[in-house]
Amino acid sequence: MSDIQLFQADTASALSLPYADEGVRAGFPSPAQDFMAESIDLNRDLIRHTESTFYARVAGNSLEDAGVQEGDILVVDKSLDVRDGDMAVCCVEGEFTLKFIEMHPDHWLLRPANPEYQPLRIDPDDDFAVWGVVTYIIHAVRGNR
Repeated sequence: MSDIQLFQADTASALSLPYADEGVRAGFPSPAQDFMAESIDLNRDLIRHTESTFYARVAGNSLEDAGVQEGDILVVDKSLDVRDGDMAVCCVEGEFTLKFIEMHPDHWLLRPANPEYQPLRIDPDDDFAVWGVVTYIIHAVRGNR
């Protein structure tokens, strides 16, 4: 199972940074914006439930084929009801793991996104809990971790 480091989300501070509110084209270039009037505050824009939201740092590679890399930061909301297909931080037999949830009538599967790992079957009598649902993944693209 992947180790996950958990951190309380500190929403007491605000840091609004300008952003390109018309988007950044990934196709053909468009004229650059001369003035960016809008701003983003990641505390405000990524966290809906401040009392139940935590950050977690990924340790391991069981979801690498889903674009989740070791060292990525997850925004995890404990107040959300889990849905089939959600990426979630789960507690299995007292250990945290990060997997996709696959719900079946008589059991659940915790699905990795790496062929080196097998799905983990969860039956009703297992020591299991969904600790929180992942709402955002933040990762470096330049390797500055």
